[in-house]
Amino acid sequence: MRLGILSVFGALLLPALVSAQLSGHVGPTTTRDAKRSKKVCNVLDYGGVASKTSDIGPPIASAFAACKTGGTVYIPPGDYGMSTWVSLNSGTGWALQLDGIIYRVGTDGGNMIVIDKGSDFEMYSSTSKGAIQAYGYVFHADQKYGARILRLDSVKDFSIHDIALVDAPAFHLVLDTCSNGELYNMIIRGGNEGGLDGIDIWGSNIHVHDVEVSNKDECVTVKSPASNMLIENIYCNWSGGCAMGSLGSGTDISNIIYRNIYTANSNQMYMLKSNGGSGTVKNCQFSNFIGHSNAYTLDLNAFWSSEKVQTGSGVQYSNITFDNWKGTCSDGTKRAPMNVICPADVPCTGITITDFEVWTESGSSVLWKCENAFGTGGCLDSGDVKTYSAVSTIKAAPSGYNIPKMADDLTSLPLTESIPIPPIPTTFFPGATPATTLLGTR
Repeated sequence: MRLGILSVFGALLLPALVSAQLSGHVGPTTTRDAKRSKKVCNVLDYGGVASKTSDIGPPIASAFAACKTGGTVYIPPGDYGMSTWVSLNSGTGWALQLDGIIYRVGTDGGNMIVIDKGSDFEMYSSTSKGAIQAYGYVFHADQKYGARILRLDSVKDFSIHDIALVDAPAFHLVLDTCSNGELYNMIIRGGNEGGLDGIDIWGSNIHVHDVEVSNKDECVTVKSPASNMLIENIYCNWSGGCAMGSLGSGTDISNIIYRNIYTANSNQMYMLKSNGGSGTVKNCQFSNFIGHSNAYTLDLNAFWSSEKVQTGSGVQYSNITFDNWKGTCSDGTKRAPMNVICPADVPCTGITITDFEVWTESGSSVLWKCENAFGTGGCLDSGDVKTYSAVSTIKAAPSGYNIPKMADDLTSLPLTESIPIPPIPTTFFPGATPATTLLGTR
C-alpha cells in the first residue's frame, strides 16, 4: 500500500495513538508469556485432529475447561473443521492462541465461538496467520444466513489481535456489553451483502485501531449503550462503512472518538441513524476522514427509513464535531454528502463542521442539506433554535478534496463464491503507522 504523507492534512492527520476518550487501561491485565508459563492446553491433547473434516469444537471446550482459571488454549498451525459451536464461560487470566485455521463445517445458527463473561482474556495468532473461515457463501448462494463467527459477552480487560475473520454466514465480530478492551491488527472480509456486519460494539472503554473490514454492511459500528471509545486507523474497503446505530428508545452514547478513517467504494463514510426513539448521543468527535466513491458521506439522519419508527420524539444529538473530511462521493446531488437531518421536536445542537472538502465523482455540483440542526459550519444554523430546512448547492470543487487512494482498494466482493483468507495488512490509513507490529513479523 502507498504510504505517502498527505501534507494537506497537516499535523492533524498523523496523531500518535493516545488514550483520548478512553477512561482507563485497555487490554489484558497479565501478559501472554505469563499465561503460557502457567499452563498450555494444546487442543491436540484433548482430542483435536488437524483436519478440515474434523470437529475442533469439543477439544476447544475441553482445553478451555483445563485452562479457564489461567493458561493458554493453543490451536497449533494446521487446518481444523468445526461443527460444534462453543461457549467459553467465566474464564480468568487465559488466552486463546489461534495459530491454525478453523473452517466452518456445521450448519447451526447462533455463534461459532462465544466468550461469555470473564476477564483478563486475549485472543491472538502468534504467527499473524490464524483465521476462521466460515464459508458464508454456501448460505448466501441459497439466500440464507447462518452463524455469526465470534461474540464476546460481558467480558472485561481483553484484546483480540493478529487474526482474520472471513466470510461469516452472518455477523463477524460482536462485542456485547464489554469493557476495557482492545481490537487491533485484524482483517475482516465478508460477502457483498447487508447483514454481514464487520464489528459491532457496545459497552465502555474500548480501543479499536488498525483494522480492515470488507463486506457490504457495518464496518466498525457503535451501538447503545456506549461510552469512552476510541476508534482509529480503520480501513473500510468496499464496505457498508462506519456508523452509530441504529438507535432506539433510551439511547445512551457519549464520549466517542472516530479518527483516521479511510473509506472506499462503500455505502457511507459515517452514518448516525435513528428514527424516533429517545435518549442522547453527546460529546463525540469524527476527525480525519478520507473517502472515495461512497454513496453517502456525512449522514446524520434522525428519520432513517430503513429503521422502523421507534417509541419517542427522537434521539437528542448534541456537542458533536466533524473535522477534516476529504475525498469524493459517488453522486453529490443524488445523495447530499453533507446531510444533517434532525426532528423539529428534538433539534440537534452544538454541532460543528469544519474543513469539509468533499466533491462528486458524477456531475458538477453537490448538495448540503440541514434540518433543525444548530451549530457552526456547512448548512448548519448558528442562530436561535427554531424549525428550519436548508439546502445549499455547491458548484465549485473544494481545493483539498483530491486525496490519494490506498493501493489495495477493492472494486468488488463475491457473495456466492468462496472468499480467500487475506493477509493482515501493515497499514490501514494513508501515512499512519500502526501502533503495534504484527506478531508474525517480529
